[in-house]
Amino acid sequence: MAVKFRKPVRSAPNPYDRFTIVSIYPREIKESKPTIDPGFFHIPPGSYDNPSTLIVGTSCYWKEIDPEQPLLEIPVPAVQVADSIVKDFCNGIFGCDMNVSMPGLFYVPGELGISEIRHKYSHLLDKARVKQTSFFNTLVKLADVMWARTNGNPLSISDDARHAARELGVERVWMESFKTLTLDKCPACGSLRDSQFPVCPNCKTVIDPEKYKELGLQVAV
Repeated sequence: MAVKFRKPVRSAPNPYDRFTIVSIYPREIKESKPTIDPGFFHIPPGSYDNPSTLIVGTSCYWKEIDPEQPLLEIPVPAVQVADSIVKDFCNGIFGCDMNVSMPGLFYVPGELGISEIRHKYSHLLDKARVKQTSFFNTLVKLADVMWARTNGNPLSISDDARHAARELGVERVWMESFKTLTLDKCPACGSLRDSQFPVCPNCKTVIDPEKYKELGLQVAV
């Protein structure tokens, strides 16, 4: 039996249903909502002095009512779309508390420019900056704890923590970049070894005689 293809027919979106998401978070934000259309949203990096914005309108999803009828369009208001973008992004970040500590994101009704946002919602910009500073401080404190607990393992420090420290202008040992360790096979025994050292730790074979002499090493018997 042939499957009947039913093309969904979408009504014209409400041109007045608009919300503006404002970001002072200095990192790019990409949010995907596969169950609605449109469902991909991109917010460029922003700052308190130069916020970035994203205008969102009505999205929708489809529901089957009858096999012989077109799919029913269920509209999703812009306020729900904006709220979902902000909450889903923030709730997925380690160290985020939506009440007092979070990336600098909020949304306001209407399709507004930066000047209008500064004029009408300057208190929300100030509030977002306070919460974002608290969020960055939280990330730095958590990174300090992880650095101590792992005896200085650089893999325990997230990119978000390093970015937060730079934004706050604080210096930490764990902010330094590190290189991934490259292991080579020992030509004598075949075990993996750090190529930076001249002696194989397994069979004690001198792999790099020049570096061995330069360091003045002696193999313990």
